[in-house]
Order: sequence, then C-alpha cells, then structure tokens
Amino acid sequence: MNFEMVGPALALGLGCIGSALGCGIAGMACHGVMSRTDENHGKFIGLSVLPSSQAIYAFILMILLRKAIIAGTLSAWNGIGIGFSVGLSIMFSSIYQGMCAATGIQASARKISIYGKCFTAVGIVESFSLFAFVFSLMLIP
Repeated sequence: MNFEMVGPALALGLGCIGSALGCGIAGMACHGVMSRTDENHGKFIGLSVLPSSQAIYAFILMILLRKAIIAGTLSAWNGIGIGFSVGLSIMFSSIYQGMCAATGIQASARKISIYGKCFTAVGIVESFSLFAFVFSLMLIP
C-alpha cells in the first residue's frame, strides 16, 4: 500500500475544510446583516472572506510536503504527522476566525465606526494558523 501522499492530502484537505466552514459561518452573518442594512455591504463581504486565506497556507504546505517526500528527505509517516497536526491547526483557526468575523460583521452593522477594530481579533486568530505553518517549515528538511 502506498500512502506517501496522505500527509500532503491531509494538510490541504483539513485546511480547505476549515476555510470553507469559516467563510460559511461569516458569510451567513454577512447575509443576515446585509438584509437589514442598506450600506457597507462591501465591508461585510470583505470580513466574511478572510478565513479563505488560510487555505493558501495549507496549499503551500501540501506542495512542500509533497516535494520533500518525493525527494526522499521526509518519510511518509513524518509527512502524515506534519500534515495532520498543522492541517488541524489551520482548520480550527479558520473556523474560529469565521466566528470572529461573524461577530465583527454583526457589531459593525450596529456601529460602523468599530469596523476596523474588528480586524484585530480576526488577525490574532489567523496568526496561530500562520505560526503553525511557519513552524512546520522548520520540520521539513
């Protein structure tokens, strides 16, 4: 049985699942708010797509894991460990970022002056995904 690409697939799959769920959560809040307001729809949409950025980290990690496994510098088991753990981190970060974006959208609908401040929590949540991604680069030979 050949399972060399399980690790890269886990990294990409978990990361994309998280981004989809995060964007879905924020998107639902965005739709609710846009149905009640006549202005600032672009700002609400902008907040709702932020969890999608973490799929990029998962995609890059998948490429790097694949290259290292093919080159023989990373074992399939190590690739599975890295892909699963970092993919899971990216997934949860994306989901919670979607939740933060959803509450930011709802709060901004009531008081648009706090819109920019809502990016703080959203950015902090994403930073954990970025940390996991960067630290995983240290594990790939």
